[in-house]
Amino acid sequence: MAAFEHVDLRADGLGYRVTRGGDGPAVVLLHGFTGSAASWEPWRDDLARSRDVISVDLLGHGGSDAPSDPNRYAAIRQVNDLADLLDQLGIRSAAVVGYSMGARLALAFAATYPARVNQLMLESGSPGIADEASRAERRARDELLALRIEKHGILAFVDEWERLPLFALQENLPEADRRRLREQRLENRVAGLAGSLRGFGQGSQPALHGALHGVSSPVLLVAGSEDEKYVRLAREMAHVFPDAGVEIIEGAGHTPHLEQPERFRRVSAAFLARGRARPED
Repeated sequence: MAAFEHVDLRADGLGYRVTRGGDGPAVVLLHGFTGSAASWEPWRDDLARSRDVISVDLLGHGGSDAPSDPNRYAAIRQVNDLADLLDQLGIRSAAVVGYSMGARLALAFAATYPARVNQLMLESGSPGIADEASRAERRARDELLALRIEKHGILAFVDEWERLPLFALQENLPEADRRRLREQRLENRVAGLAGSLRGFGQGSQPALHGALHGVSSPVLLVAGSEDEKYVRLAREMAHVFPDAGVEIIEGAGHTPHLEQPERFRRVSAAFLARGRARPED
């Protein structure tokens, strides 16, 4: 098993915790809301046998800073932070994998810096909300959720979050996995989750529908068969990307890498094996 180490870096005045291990072409892992680099265990151990695996704690999560200003969580600022972090790590281009919130950041990064992404894998990903009225409604809902987090704290929020229908199939995970997932969620901070919702929620992030055609790298869109909304989004996006495939993982909901890990490993390994990192400058 590869040894992973924590690397503390700074980008645009803020601290980021990055976890790195393995050797080979670079792959960058971006977690979802309430997660951290630890969300990718043990899949990243498999990847590290043949890849240089970089897992980033996104702003407001894990060991990275949690600024109080929601504007600091804006998509373009986090995209530019990610480019800066990769520069500091000596990585010119990489395969980028994102889950849920991390998939939105991965897509925004690929749209902004297409030459830096040689493969793009989006698990339960979305290009955002195109309709402005719907985006405003989502911003209002996220604001109410942020206020509840600030009023009632992390424990009450995690109890609420885990009851969402979106995560119903996580009840079928082994007890040790459920406990580890809950512990990761409880490690979050009020300011980080509230700031992320306000600055980087789907209602705040600019919609990316018009940018999909400019992503030239191969794309794999992964969704769980029981997550109807994200199955639909995956199929819709596949028609717009120049080079995209779709994998629907049976028996999984919003989190296929946890709910059907063996199937997720197979489809991701097959996709990533096709990639070749671009030469470094």
